[in-house]
Amino acid sequence: MLKLYSFGPAANSLKPLLTLYEKGLPFEKNRLDPAKFEHHTDWFKAINPRGQVPALVDGDHVITESTVICEYLEDEYPTEVKLRPETSWGKAQMRVWTKWVDEYFCWCVSTIGWHRYVGNMVKSLSDAEFEEKVKAIPVVEQQVKWRRAREGFPQDLLDEEMRKIGYSVERLDAHLRQHEWLVPGQYTLADICNFAIANGMQLGFPEFVSAEKTPGLVRWIEQIKARPAVKQMYAEVELEQLGPRD
Repeated sequence: MLKLYSFGPAANSLKPLLTLYEKGLPFEKNRLDPAKFEHHTDWFKAINPRGQVPALVDGDHVITESTVICEYLEDEYPTEVKLRPETSWGKAQMRVWTKWVDEYFCWCVSTIGWHRYVGNMVKSLSDAEFEEKVKAIPVVEQQVKWRRAREGFPQDLLDEEMRKIGYSVERLDAHLRQHEWLVPGQYTLADICNFAIANGMQLGFPEFVSAEKTPGLVRWIEQIKARPAVKQMYAEVELEQLGPRD
């Protein structure tokens, strides 16, 4: 049976989770707790040496990188539910959106999320305890990000990331005012991957996202949330509750 190692249904962990639910594939859920740094433990790094979730185990194979996992599932486990267009043109349109969310939209939202929430997980640690946690992180760039989250990101960086979020929201809304889905005519991995980042922005970024300001984006978010697979996913997989930065 497929085994998925992930956090709760948000951000990059949501992508393969929702793909599995949409396709109706049976899988073993392994939900790691980021507050306990389980993704940096030796047992998990034996699965993914980079110490990052999500990771999919399929027999002797380990597949990492959230969007890659989604495409792997579509390749390896064809189902009646098709989450990728049949035509080369449709696939290209889908991948424009999955590439954009991975390389742009996700990163600016992630930085603000780390600033607001992730730093709370290490605020109570002493300097020595914190450095022990950091030493267990195999990716140097992630070590830097944890240190910045604890110390506080530079204000000019936060301002630039907020500008990028505003631009991203405008781009999505403009497209979704004209089309039901990101790839016209079909719900695809492009919708899943962007929903993973956009869902909840009405609460987290109300200055950018609301029914009045971004009706296309809000309509699309609510339409995805109403899907049976999405409802089932949220009912069965717990979402982390991280408090805001003081």
